[in-house]
Amino acid sequence: MTGQTAPETPGPAREHAPAEAAQERGPLGHLGRHLARRRADLGLTRRETAALAGMAPSYLAYLEERPLAAPGAGVLGRLAAVLHTTVPELTGGAADLPPGAGPAARVPRFTELTEAECRVLLGTHGVGRVAVETGSGPVIVPVNYSVVDGDIVFRTAPGTTAFRASGCRVAFEADRIDDAFGEGWSVLVRGRARAVTDPDEAGRLAEQAHGVPWAGGRREEWVRIEPLAVTGRRITV
Repeated sequence: MTGQTAPETPGPAREHAPAEAAQERGPLGHLGRHLARRRADLGLTRRETAALAGMAPSYLAYLEERPLAAPGAGVLGRLAAVLHTTVPELTGGAADLPPGAGPAARVPRFTELTEAECRVLLGTHGVGRVAVETGSGPVIVPVNYSVVDGDIVFRTAPGTTAFRASGCRVAFEADRIDDAFGEGWSVLVRGRARAVTDPDEAGRLAEQAHGVPWAGGRREEWVRIEPLAVTGRRITV
């Protein structure tokens, strides 16, 4: 990067990986995003995180904001320890691994969630799984969803498995797994799905719901799941 240098950090935090090590770890383009998200999950400010990791806040800012930042193994190790995660999680090395592969917590606590708690957890849009009965048996497919007026809504296309949920009783599940802490939660919604055929209702959903389906293509049909039962569970340390 011509004319640009990384802010320096005092003491042991001033570490830079050799080219060979960077190649072994793979590209670190997502490092900054993972750092910022993990800090937010733990409620840590950038200054607090930098102090705990023994580095200058300006250096942590550099790592979070520069896509090509490539810190040394020592820096990554300290950040992973402070953020209660692993180096592969920070650098994207675990991106292709399914969640839940980490070790269980030594003293886990299992609790049932109230319906109100479940609805709060569902309230942030994301990816969930809808279970649909087909002629050859039940099929589970992931969908990008939102919660609008207490209902689960998602966009799909005619002929897809998700669209076949219309007019049927279905199960919908969303969860979050934290491998570093051995914690997580899951929420199960059972209800009836219907295709949204009213243009005005579809227009309102387009305005209120979040995001675009990751699958791409013309997915302009809305499906709405009206919950009949909402249950959930959480594992904490």
